[in-house]
Amino acid sequence: MSIIDYFLNMSAISTQPKTSAVAQALQTLLADSYALLGQLHLAHWNVEGPNFFQLHTAFQTQYEELFTAIDDLAERLRALEVYAPGGLVTLAKMSSITEMASGPAPAKDFVAHLVDSYEIVIASSAALRAAAEAAGDLETQDVAIGRVQVHQKTLWMLKSFLKNL
Repeated sequence: MSIIDYFLNMSAISTQPKTSAVAQALQTLLADSYALLGQLHLAHWNVEGPNFFQLHTAFQTQYEELFTAIDDLAERLRALEVYAPGGLVTLAKMSSITEMASGPAPAKDFVAHLVDSYEIVIASSAALRAAAEAAGDLETQDVAIGRVQVHQKTLWMLKSFLKNL
């Protein structure tokens, strides 16, 4: 095989559209991640009580990490030649994360709601991992594995906060 044939072959591989299952799973994870971002902001802005500073800072750290990850997910869709969904209404309809009501709530209620939300995002990440594996899309699978790892660590921390409350 000549070097030109090699690069032509590589070009065909890299621009080949991935399966719709991968794209759908990526879109779902993007929507769930965006919904989680909104819930993290809600908790960050409204948490009160003796753990205010600790939780306020933790929620900010989480939403800042997630903001970057959301951009990576959307850009992965574009790399797969799929348009990324956008807009609050569109993303909210695509997500299964429920919104916590605004207003006063015990800090543990914010954390418990975020635990539920993170579990949904982990499930979406795992579904993406499985779809990418089935499609032989190692790059997207790597993205999904990274998201699972980050979210599992955060989930462990949030659940640890709730112990003995």
